[in-house]
Amino acid sequence: MDLERPGGRGANQLRPMDCSRNVLSRAHGSASCSHGETRVLAAVYGPKAGTKKNENPEKACIEVIWKPKTGQIGKTEKEFEMILKRSLQNMCLLNVHPNTTTSIVIQVVHDDGSLLPCALHAACAALVDAGIPLKYLAVATCCCLTESGQIILDPSKLEEESMKAFVCLAFPSSVQSVCTEGATKDGGEPAPHGIITSLTHGLMTVTEYFQCLEQARAAITPLSKILKRKMQSQPASYQS
Repeated sequence: MDLERPGGRGANQLRPMDCSRNVLSRAHGSASCSHGETRVLAAVYGPKAGTKKNENPEKACIEVIWKPKTGQIGKTEKEFEMILKRSLQNMCLLNVHPNTTTSIVIQVVHDDGSLLPCALHAACAALVDAGIPLKYLAVATCCCLTESGQIILDPSKLEEESMKAFVCLAFPSSVQSVCTEGATKDGGEPAPHGIITSLTHGLMTVTEYFQCLEQARAAITPLSKILKRKMQSQPASYQS
């Protein structure tokens, strides 16, 4: 029996997505991204000379700063910072601007579920807006597993809280998507269906994980087309 979802969505149906670049005037690059009622702002500052402590000066350093809607940053936000940093490091061409630091500030405007994919899409768009050289764009989605074993995509906050487990998966959108002219690719290119990021919470079997993986993969192609189309528009900036 299919699970009844708010708004009458099907199990594999994603919420409406929107993404706009150049939304903050004081950042080197910025973007706003929304998945349904979930909305995130991302701002890029840099590259600035010098790297952070314990970072390789022969490559560029990526710094992620997560700002929740209210209150102090907690364990979950620290985990999201780390995941975003590792994901963006894999996407960026770090040898183009060695011994520099690029900071990406993530501001959560509203969290109604699937927050990490929304933040990743906002960060990608902001990096493109800032002209940071990338190997590819990332496209991500969340899958939730109900107690009955049904899998649903792009869960809301209420759905996330009632699920047995969930997994967030990010894939490369295209291996030729946003490389800057003349940039040298380091470390090769990912396979078209390779996984950039995989984050799981709760308990699921290996079989259930691969079922989530296949459903997420099926959603990536249409999601990628939407993301690229939305990013092509660049509205006038407003004062931050």
